[in-house]
Amino acid sequence: MQERTSLEDALSGIAKVERELEDNVGMIELGEAENDQGVVAEAETALKALKKEVARRELEALLSGEADKFDSYLEVHAGAGGTESQDWAEMLLRMYTRWAEKHGFKIEYLEESQGEEAGIKSATIQISGHNAYGWLKTESGVHRLVRISPYDSNARRHTSFSSIWVYPVVDDRIEIDVSESDVRIDTYRSSGSGGQHVNTTDSAVRITHIPTGIVVACQQERSQHKNRATAWNMLRARLYELELKKREEKANAEAAAKTDIGWGHQIRSYVLQPYQLVKDLRTGVQSTSPQDVLDGDLDDFMEASLAQRVYGGAAEAVEDVD
Repeated sequence: MQERTSLEDALSGIAKVERELEDNVGMIELGEAENDQGVVAEAETALKALKKEVARRELEALLSGEADKFDSYLEVHAGAGGTESQDWAEMLLRMYTRWAEKHGFKIEYLEESQGEEAGIKSATIQISGHNAYGWLKTESGVHRLVRISPYDSNARRHTSFSSIWVYPVVDDRIEIDVSESDVRIDTYRSSGSGGQHVNTTDSAVRITHIPTGIVVACQQERSQHKNRATAWNMLRARLYELELKKREEKANAEAAAKTDIGWGHQIRSYVLQPYQLVKDLRTGVQSTSPQDVLDGDLDDFMEASLAQRVYGGAAEAVEDVD
């Protein structure tokens, strides 16, 4: 029924666009015939608004994958480089939470490992909302930052790497069988905030899936039982996402990008010094306002990468959408 409703909404939306296009073209012809510039101007304004609506619907059509409508898990991992990379990982986490907030998505923190001096070593959040995974799925990969380090007393330029890993929250109707003999479950004390109880009991849970090497962790709740249940859900989601990647014949490339957070594997570069530029190395889309991007202005990058995945060529697809 959900799929039927979604298809009906899409078809009715197309029919509405067709009607409005015909009506406004007819109004322009009538206004020109009667030399009524007011009617012509009003119809032209309506057509401009209709063009934006068409662009929005075309982008939504890109989100037609099997799991696109699901909520999403997003993991951040600092690369080699100590404090620099850990600070960059925290900046990326903030960037995606700001993006989610702008789109009205709900954000839930599941796990966070603080850096030794600043930033974070890793974190996992859940982003909930319509098509959350569909929008975020092309953000997996290594992100590179170039800037004057605030932690370098000599004010030298540093390059830092952190990785993003995105996978869908599995729908309850999808059954993923995981044998308990294939996993290792560890409990440990939470490292984040949460009060005396959280930090003095082994409530945090880490599950390792031995055949694939996938590791998930949760320390959100005071209860080890609840954290264990959430971690199991995350593991099933990761295994489901892995199967989706296999179907797309891209699992090997993405696994390599995750295991080596450094040169040659980045999908996007953020340069703050000596010039201001954010450039996606897959699509060529760029912005000369890095601060806006770091504040969550990511839609242009996401739209281009989605178009590239669907059409195989971002430039022509994005140009058509614009």
